[in-house]
Amino acid sequence: MKKKLNLDIPQAISEFESLIKEFFPKDIIYKLIRSRGLEFESYKEFTPQDDASSIDWKASARANKLLSRQYIEERNLNVFFIIDAGDNMVFGSTEKLKCEYCAELSAALAHLILNSGDNVGLILFNNKIIKEILPKSGSNQFNFFVYDLSNPLYYGGGSNLDAALTRIIENYDKPDSSIILISDFLSMNKKNQEKLEICSSKFETMAIMVKDPLDDNLPNLNKEIIINDPKTGQRLLINPKIAKKEYKINAQKHEKLVREIFENCNIDFLKLLTNEKFSLNLVEFLKKRTGMGAAKIKNVY
Repeated sequence: MKKKLNLDIPQAISEFESLIKEFFPKDIIYKLIRSRGLEFESYKEFTPQDDASSIDWKASARANKLLSRQYIEERNLNVFFIIDAGDNMVFGSTEKLKCEYCAELSAALAHLILNSGDNVGLILFNNKIIKEILPKSGSNQFNFFVYDLSNPLYYGGGSNLDAALTRIIENYDKPDSSIILISDFLSMNKKNQEKLEICSSKFETMAIMVKDPLDDNLPNLNKEIIINDPKTGQRLLINPKIAKKEYKINAQKHEKLVREIFENCNIDFLKLLTNEKFSLNLVEFLKKRTGMGAAKIKNVY
C-alpha cells in the first residue's frame, strides 16, 4: 500500500456541493439519504419556493389549486458508511485507486449530511472490522471520518461484507438510521443476500459500486501479462487479447447478479467508474431517489 493516498477532499466536496445547491432546494437536503419513511402530515398551497416534486396533482385537481404535500421532518438521521478497504479496493488503472475514489465520494457525502445537522458513522472493513466510529454530528466527527479514510495502513487484506453487515445488525439498533454500502462488490454472492435483506428491513439502505475500468474489460494488449488474485494470492499468466471476450462476459454476469441481489433486497444501487467524476452521477442518483426526476446536468469540469 502507498505511504500516502492520493486524495483531494476539499475539491471533491466543492464539486459535489456546487451541484447539490444547483439542483436541490435547501429544505430537502435531509431527504437525499432518506427517500422512504417520511410521515405525511397535511397539504398546503404550493408556492414558488416549494419543491415541485411535492405537488399532489390529484388533490390539486379536486381543490382547483396547486397543493403540495407536507411531511413531518424526521431529524437526527444516523448515517453509517460501510466501506470496503480490502486488497480489491487497492487497485487502479486511472488517476485514482478505487479506495481513493471511495474516500473522496464518502467524504463529500458525509460533509453534506453533517452540514444538514444529521449524524455520520463509519465501519471500515476488510476480512474483519478495521475501524468503527459511532454516528455523531459536528466538525470533529468529520475530521475523524476523513482521518480514518485517509490512513493507508487501514487498507489491504480480504473483503468480508458479511462481517460488516453482522456487526451493524447485531450491535446497532437506533431509529432513524441509514446505511451506505461502498465497495466494488466483486466478492459478492447469493450468500450475502440474507444479511442484506435484514439490513434493508432495519435501515434505509443504499449501495454504491465503485469499479475500475479494468474490472469490466481487459486492455487491448497482444502480449502476455501476469494477474494476481488478491483473495488467494494466486498468479496467472494470460494474454488479454485472447481472454478479453470471456473476461467481459464473466464481469457482466457478476454485475447482473449483484444488481439482482440489491433489487431483491429493495436496496437502491448506483455504479460508479473511477475514470468518471462521481459528482455528476451521484447527484443524478439522489435526484431520482427523491422522486425529483432526472437532473439535466452539463459536464462543467
